[in-house]
Amino acid sequence: MAASELYTKFARVWIPDPEEVWKSAELLKDYKPGDKVLLLHLEEGKDLEYRLDPKTKELPHLRNPDILVGENDLTALSYLHEPAVLHNLRVRFIDSKLIYTYCGIVLVAINPYEQLPIYGEDIINAYSGQNMGDMDPHIFAVAEEAYKQMARDERNQSIIVSGESGAGKTVSAKYAMRYFATVSGSASEANVEEKVLASNPIMESIGNAKTTRNDNSSRFGKYIEIGFDKRYRIIGANMRTYLLEKSRVVFQAEEERNYHIFYQLCASAKLPEFKMLRLGNANNFHYTKQGGSPVIEGVDDTKEMAHTRQACTLLGISESYQMGIFRILAGILHLGNVAFTSRDSDSCTIPPKHEPLSIFSDLMGVDYEEMCHWLCHRKLATATETYIKPISKLQATNARDALAKHIYAKLFSWIVDHVNQALHSAVKQHSFIGVLDIYGFETFEINSFEQFCINYANEKLQQQFNMHVFKLEQEEYMKEQIPWTLIDFYDNQPCINLIESKLGILDLLDEECKMPKGTDDTWAQKLYNTHLNKCALFEKPRLSNKAFIIQHFADKVEYQCEGFLEKNKDTVFEEQIKVLKSSKFKMLPELFQDDEKAISPTSATSSGRTPLTRTPAKPTKGRPGQTAKEHKKTVGHQFRNSLHLLMETLNATTPHYVRCIKPNDFKFPFTFDEKRAVQQLRACGVLETIRISAAGFPSRWTYQEFFSRYRVLMKQKDVLSDRKQTCKNVLEKLILDKDKYQFGKTKIFFRAGQVAYLEKLRADKLRAACIRIQKTIRGWLLRKKYLRMRKAAITVQRHVRGYQARCYAKFLRRTKAATIIQKYWRMYIIRRRYKIRRSATIVLQSYLRGYLARNRYRKMLREHKAVIIQKWVRGWLARRHYRRSTQAIIYLQCCFRRMMAKRELKKLKIEARSVERYKKLHIGMENKIMQLQRKVDEQNKDYKCLMEKLTNLEGIYTSETEKLRSDLERLQLSEEEAKIATGRVLSLQEEIAKLRKDLEQTQSEKKSIEERADRYKQETEQLVSSLKEENTLLKQEKEALNHLIVEQAKEMTETMEKKLVEETKQLELDLNDERLRYQNLLNEFSRLEERYDDLKEEMTLMVNVPKPGHKRTDSTHSSNESEYTFSSEIAESEDLPLRTEEPSEKKVPLDMSLFLKLQKRVTELEQEKQVMQDELDRKEEQVLRSKAKEEERPQIRGAELEYESLKRQELESENKKLKNELNELRKALSEKSAPEVTAPGAPAYRVLMEQLTSVSEELDVRKEEVLILRSQLVSQKEAIQPKDDKNTMTDSTILLEDVQKMKDKGEIAQAYIGLKETNRLLESQLQSQKRSHENEAEALRGEIQSLKEENNRQQQLLAQNLQLPPEARIEASLQHEITRLTNENLDLMEQLEKQDKTVRKLKKQLKVFAKKIGELEVGQMENISPGQIIDEPIRPVNIPRKEKDFQGMLEYKKEDEQKLVKNLILELKPRGVAVNLIPGLPAYILFMCVRHADYLNDDQKVRSLLTSTINSIKKVLKKRGDDFETVSFWLSNTCRFLHCLKQYSGEEGFMKHNTSRQNEHCLTNFDLAEYRQVLSDLAIQIYQQLVRVLENILQPMIVSGMLEHETIQGVSGVKPTGLRKRTSSIADEGTYTLDSILRQLNSFHSVLCQHGMDPELIKQVVKQMFYIVGAVTLNNLLLRKDMCSWSKGMQIRYNVSQLEEWLRDKNLMNSGAKETLEPLIQAAQLLQVKKKTDDDAEAICSMCSALTTAQIVKVLNLYTPVNEFEERVSVSFIRTIQMRLRDRKDSPQLLMDAKHIFPVTFPFNPSSLALETIQIPASLGLGFISRV
Repeated sequence: MAASELYTKFARVWIPDPEEVWKSAELLKDYKPGDKVLLLHLEEGKDLEYRLDPKTKELPHLRNPDILVGENDLTALSYLHEPAVLHNLRVRFIDSKLIYTYCGIVLVAINPYEQLPIYGEDIINAYSGQNMGDMDPHIFAVAEEAYKQMARDERNQSIIVSGESGAGKTVSAKYAMRYFATVSGSASEANVEEKVLASNPIMESIGNAKTTRNDNSSRFGKYIEIGFDKRYRIIGANMRTYLLEKSRVVFQAEEERNYHIFYQLCASAKLPEFKMLRLGNANNFHYTKQGGSPVIEGVDDTKEMAHTRQACTLLGISESYQMGIFRILAGILHLGNVAFTSRDSDSCTIPPKHEPLSIFSDLMGVDYEEMCHWLCHRKLATATETYIKPISKLQATNARDALAKHIYAKLFSWIVDHVNQALHSAVKQHSFIGVLDIYGFETFEINSFEQFCINYANEKLQQQFNMHVFKLEQEEYMKEQIPWTLIDFYDNQPCINLIESKLGILDLLDEECKMPKGTDDTWAQKLYNTHLNKCALFEKPRLSNKAFIIQHFADKVEYQCEGFLEKNKDTVFEEQIKVLKSSKFKMLPELFQDDEKAISPTSATSSGRTPLTRTPAKPTKGRPGQTAKEHKKTVGHQFRNSLHLLMETLNATTPHYVRCIKPNDFKFPFTFDEKRAVQQLRACGVLETIRISAAGFPSRWTYQEFFSRYRVLMKQKDVLSDRKQTCKNVLEKLILDKDKYQFGKTKIFFRAGQVAYLEKLRADKLRAACIRIQKTIRGWLLRKKYLRMRKAAITVQRHVRGYQARCYAKFLRRTKAATIIQKYWRMYIIRRRYKIRRSATIVLQSYLRGYLARNRYRKMLREHKAVIIQKWVRGWLARRHYRRSTQAIIYLQCCFRRMMAKRELKKLKIEARSVERYKKLHIGMENKIMQLQRKVDEQNKDYKCLMEKLTNLEGIYTSETEKLRSDLERLQLSEEEAKIATGRVLSLQEEIAKLRKDLEQTQSEKKSIEERADRYKQETEQLVSSLKEENTLLKQEKEALNHLIVEQAKEMTETMEKKLVEETKQLELDLNDERLRYQNLLNEFSRLEERYDDLKEEMTLMVNVPKPGHKRTDSTHSSNESEYTFSSEIAESEDLPLRTEEPSEKKVPLDMSLFLKLQKRVTELEQEKQVMQDELDRKEEQVLRSKAKEEERPQIRGAELEYESLKRQELESENKKLKNELNELRKALSEKSAPEVTAPGAPAYRVLMEQLTSVSEELDVRKEEVLILRSQLVSQKEAIQPKDDKNTMTDSTILLEDVQKMKDKGEIAQAYIGLKETNRLLESQLQSQKRSHENEAEALRGEIQSLKEENNRQQQLLAQNLQLPPEARIEASLQHEITRLTNENLDLMEQLEKQDKTVRKLKKQLKVFAKKIGELEVGQMENISPGQIIDEPIRPVNIPRKEKDFQGMLEYKKEDEQKLVKNLILELKPRGVAVNLIPGLPAYILFMCVRHADYLNDDQKVRSLLTSTINSIKKVLKKRGDDFETVSFWLSNTCRFLHCLKQYSGEEGFMKHNTSRQNEHCLTNFDLAEYRQVLSDLAIQIYQQLVRVLENILQPMIVSGMLEHETIQGVSGVKPTGLRKRTSSIADEGTYTLDSILRQLNSFHSVLCQHGMDPELIKQVVKQMFYIVGAVTLNNLLLRKDMCSWSKGMQIRYNVSQLEEWLRDKNLMNSGAKETLEPLIQAAQLLQVKKKTDDDAEAICSMCSALTTAQIVKVLNLYTPVNEFEERVSVSFIRTIQMRLRDRKDSPQLLMDAKHIFPVTFPFNPSSLALETIQIPASLGLGFISRV
């Protein structure tokens, strides 16, 4: 297809623009050949007529499709040209914040002028081991590629970093070196990688300065060779420097600074050690104040000085040398302040006692007068004599500056040499990687000798770069076996020849320097005469005769000839140097030692840079009479030689290129200046790379990728089984010109633009398919819409008609209702009239009848009142006395009670109004209300009492009235009598008048009493009502308070619950953090342990002949394991020192604690034996007494009694034998007092143990025999019957009575007495032991308390020390100290628990003895009938030996311990155990062996077995630590062993699930809690090793299976790849898929289950595996732009769903594994959700809770559409997300920590397996173990 066919309507092109360099436009109509004008539409909305060049007729550059914009590799673009490159870089830099981009083999790095979080150790780990094209571009990817090629190809590598000043060269080189230091590590303990990195601050301080373009500009070039050994670990480094800018020492331009070290010195002048330098502010010195900018914003020179000194110390530069360096630098500053005064035009002088010169002389140790003289004079030598000539002030100033530059250059060289010495390694270097940090192409308004040398070096580097690019292209074509033609590329060899060939510019310059009167003008004329019009690359400016122009590969540069000769000569006065050489300051002459050999020049009278090489060249001899000695080799000649040496080094290595671009001149972050960027791209060769690539076949596809991408362009019949042939057939149809593509072996090669054409065809095909889909869907949507409208119309009609019908029905109802209303209204009017008339009649009647009734009532009332008056008058006399007496009492009571009630009422009101009182009394409020209620009831009772009293008074009054009435009757009688006796009438009348008065008084009193009673009643009622109201109020307030209290309690409960939940979560987090820290310490300890073992092995291999008398420490007692395997021995170091393998003559000292225990045990056995002997003696006496009673009887039982006596004699002999053996043992122990004799393994020790064991067993057997014998004797005596029939019945009766008597009084009494004595003995022993134990426990508690306080103090000191900078030795000592203190505490606790266990053991023994005696008594009390006694024949007594049941213990000999460990651990194959035997069998066997050692109370055996077990497991894991099956097997067995130690420890917390039989198997003598801790630590280490193993297995699968492989075929589109080959997402052979991951997970799970691992532990392992999968996948997603697309999000979510399905199948959904995938799930969702509006931003912020802000923004920046139908994420949307997430507090770290290991726990999991049922298979080879 012709290129012109692509210029159709809507095609987008690039046109030149003076401001933006290139501007995008769109064609408004198709281009036809012959058109001179293109109609374009610009992006800003304007139309433009673009005229084509009539000569070249070149069309504007086509723009790439949007899906290719932002590609990682510029060579992946369909159209390779300058605007495409510039636009791609701009989009990546501005929109995506990506500073790195590949351009073929070049990494383009744009300086962001901002610190980015992309250089952490997690990023280094992510790039380590990855292919270069698989990850996003990064300096780490280049470094990894160099490191990998060095290891794979065994060829030295170079990384060439170039660019302008301020482009970031030094930072890029620094990060590359950091990468090498991190991934490789050092081969020795000298931390060489730290020294390599420490060289950076030193070189920056003495070689970097602030310029107008860069605050930390490198003013010299350097090439650092980092050396590696055969294992590719850093062993050393070497540095070469080039072209130091010495002129900066004496001159700085405006806004620039001198070298950093000067300002660091001035900032630190107040330090005590710097007072002798007599420094001050930088503005006080001429050499530091010229730029006028002594301070850099954001930089603290004092801190930088501290960093510099620290780096010098790390590199081995001593304090004395450091002070010497600072003296010289201070001397240079003081030298700059030396001032000259003119005498005349040809001479000058220095003022007398000039302070700056005096300070300079003191610091340098030179003579003041001599230095003053030679600063103002010089020596001239002729053929015959020598003259001393004064110099002018200008010449003296120049000579002073030249001397300062010369001193600084010498010091710089000296420091570089010492840095190289510090980085030098004695180990032979196997390979190296060189990092070249060198200046880029420079062009300024005025270009001098420095720019000439820089551009000359860049010409050489560009030539080497072009040749390397061409070579790579040629190798690729040859590898794919495609025909290729020579690619025309720019060769800058003519320019190089112009500079360095014979009669070149440098040659003519050196020749002119040798001429006595050579000047810059004469040299310029020679240049014109030699090269003008003869070399096309050399030109002369039109308006100047002192300049020349060279056409470099990047641009034309005009050089000013002024100063070239002086800078090239680089002379300095010899007399001044001699003065310095004669210095008393020893370091100063060292700087000038090379001057005696006349090395290459190192300073210049004018500004210039000096190359520094490792090997100085030898000069020619000078004449002795020469006055001004000049060095023979010029700066240009030396620079050319060093450059040739550098090119030879680079050509011998594989180069890697990093081109640094400066985006703007103002140091603004993420600001892109197109003009400056294009200028640098042209200068650094990136566009040349593009041109070379575009000249050939820049686009390359594998056949499978091409098929996957362009499958839509094929028909079904075109698809063949052979992908290669299918692609060939399709391409022949699509692209007719066969020159546009070539078929290689594995790839298809396309020329520039062809991929864009294929993309256009693909887009058209997809667009047509999209249109067809849209057409169908739109028709379906419109049809659906029509059906909805029709249905809606019918529905509307139905509702309208229904509405009309309802309206008519409503009208009918209203009409009927109106008629009814009229009927009822008329009826209502008539009825109302009738009611009015009727009511009026009734009212009249009522008034009339009421009047009559009232009259009748009044009459009756008058009569009734008269009767009442008569009644009360008659009773007043009788009640008057009583009324007067009670009136006062009642009144006083009422007043007093009223007063008290008012007080109480007032108090209650005050309390009711007091809210605080209610709050205080709210708890007892109900009680108070009840009390108030009670008071009210009492008052009601009082009221009732008063009413009763009132009633009584009324009754009394009534009785009195009756009495008065009777009196009246009598008076009437008297009246009658008075009539008779008239004399008494008057008296009676007086009495009547008096009675009337009394009656009136009585009536008045009655009224007053009634009024008072009414008043009291009213008051009482009011009081009751008020109390009721108050009670009601109190109830309401109580309810309100109760409600408030309930609410507050509820709120407080909720708050407390929330707080409790938060605190619980925080505590869990703290616990996990603490557990993680502890497990990390264990991991670090195991790493150091392995390191120690490796070093030990290396030392063993290195030392061929061992030293005499030296033997290697036994591995089971190595010091590096003592912290864990011998924690108990450390705590008991006074009694049990660590055992080491010594010569056979030297024995281990006696274990006194064990010896005392054995002595105590022997004493106990003697006491028990004595008790048994006494019992036997009593038995003998009883037998003798029974014999005396039976003398008259026939000797029927002679044989039986003889047998019994034999048994007794046998027992006595056995007891005597035991006594003798014990006496011999005591004698042996007392005679041999040497500690060696009784040490473990000594003969006496073995005799003691064997005899003690035999004594214990024999004694137990004898005990049983004695008990059985006693029971048999009793039964036999009961069964004695006379065989002689001559005996009478009386005799038989007497015999039976005797037998019964003997039975009752003999045996039972003896048994009872023996039982009581045994109990007394045991109780006395128990009491004494208890008292002693309590005393010991109190003492131990005091010791524990003091140790705890000491421990707390040590921990505080430890916490303070941990805040200091971490050092390896300090960490080790701290860890050791922590372990020591912990072990001491554990040992003290162990001793306390041992005492308690001893008490429990004695109690158990007491119970056992009581049980045995009880059984004996039961056996004795059995009744035997006399008939059975007579009929049964008497047989000899058999004493049965009780058979021993298997107790779940295994016995082995001490010498078989190594064989046990070897067969059971070292040589055991996990596969056989997992398939054929029960899970955890080795753990059970080991524990049963431990049980037996515990049963024997053998402390040494227990310790030895446990120590050997732990060390053997470590040894196995070290040997086969990369085998998942082995590691999981021993993790399972270690956990089972740990659980067994817990389950059978005897602690109640671990015995809950045990059977009674299992409780009998608990350990009785030793508390192995400390070993449980050791085993727990070992299990943690094994778990971490297991995680590392499965991580190493899963790591290669994760990225391929989770990201790259298309699980759902056809969803992800394959975009074009660049020169950096990216791992294919198509599943080829050997490519890992998701099924590979699932199969591996199944394999892991099955192995874990086969080994019987605890379910909870399996869940933790699965959780860790899923975390690794999620973290690695997410990290790669965040570092791969090509993976951030919508389709990839769908693939990831599908893959995650498959992993979740796997969890469901394995019943592991509650393991927490799914939650670890949450960040990956949210990242996949983020790729698929809409990303346009603010609502979308809000949804994203709420959805992505598990992702950090940095991760969310990174995914949005990396989001790349695979198809052009997708849209990119706008920058404004990303800003919106950032604004919404600015308050979220999360980690700024970008990547997840894939190396993170969750803290592991080992929940207690008891075993239901009975130990006595375990059988030992013969396949284990453990025949030497016997069951006990």
